[in-house]
Amino acid sequence: MQNFGSWSVLTTNFLIVLFIAMNGVTFSSILHLCNGKWRFAVRRLACSMSVLFPIAGILLVVLLAKGGSTFTWMAQPHDAAHPISEWLNYPFLVIREIAGFLFIWFLYSLFIKYQAASDVDQSYAAQRRFRNIALLIPVAYVLYGTMVAWDFEMTQLLGWHSASYGFYTFQSYFQMFLGFFTVVVFFLIRSGKLTKELPAHIMNYMAQFMLGMTILWTYLYFTQYLIMWYGRFPEDMNRYFNMMNHDFAPLWWTFLALKFVIPFCTLAITPNRHNPPVIAMVGGSILVGTWIERYTWIAGSVDPKFYHIPMSSLADILFTVGVAVVSWIAVKWAMTRQGLIRA
Repeated sequence: MQNFGSWSVLTTNFLIVLFIAMNGVTFSSILHLCNGKWRFAVRRLACSMSVLFPIAGILLVVLLAKGGSTFTWMAQPHDAAHPISEWLNYPFLVIREIAGFLFIWFLYSLFIKYQAASDVDQSYAAQRRFRNIALLIPVAYVLYGTMVAWDFEMTQLLGWHSASYGFYTFQSYFQMFLGFFTVVVFFLIRSGKLTKELPAHIMNYMAQFMLGMTILWTYLYFTQYLIMWYGRFPEDMNRYFNMMNHDFAPLWWTFLALKFVIPFCTLAITPNRHNPPVIAMVGGSILVGTWIERYTWIAGSVDPKFYHIPMSSLADILFTVGVAVVSWIAVKWAMTRQGLIRA
């Protein structure tokens, strides 16, 4: 675990890329099920993020191939006080992660296919088929998102458990996607490269959505902490105290400011929800805050001598910049190929 700090950066990058790929479709599915009229303006742009699935798959294989570096419990002593559970059987973990990833990729690709078909085929059968697949997307997102949260984050500290950790995590990633997508939409509008102009109210709708999801994320963040603190579970609280009060304290309070304080205090003011540059700034704040949040939970699960402040080593920078550049090239290629932006 000597290099766990840098390896945690790679794990964090994988999770960010994976959930951006997933949430483009999840976002479109939710808008469809809620009958949001503005979905037609953004759903193809959002679904183009699914091009990141192959990149996430490659990162997943790398992380699973180096299991001892990715999962701290493999290097932790197992005793009567902290026995290893059947869930942490490594072959089983590899099988469920790969099978889950392939299933999600297939299901989400099916959604995109049926969505495109529903645009040209207005028959009852085509529309019902699309609705049925849209109903499955949130269910699959919750189940798969919970499994990923448990495997790559919650169980990093052997014996630590939170009943709401899955909900807290996949909600955090959805809030992150809204921030990321808002930034992308803002710059696409400013660049003038969109082949079809977006309505002026789209940024306002994204601001309202981000505000709502910020409030929900904050509720889940506090609820998880409150249960353990109020219930006086010292072993469970130690993980919080190690991150909140020791070496990772600057990161902990930074992501709380970036994901709650700045978004809420900014978007709660009505005029700011009609100011695209301000909305994009809030989206960027949420995106950066989520990256720090996920790294803090993963790297902060081990003894301080095994981790470091992120981006303080060349490996951290190379991992992150490399993944970001490749991901952006892929997204730009997908948008161009689908005729959403001009080359």
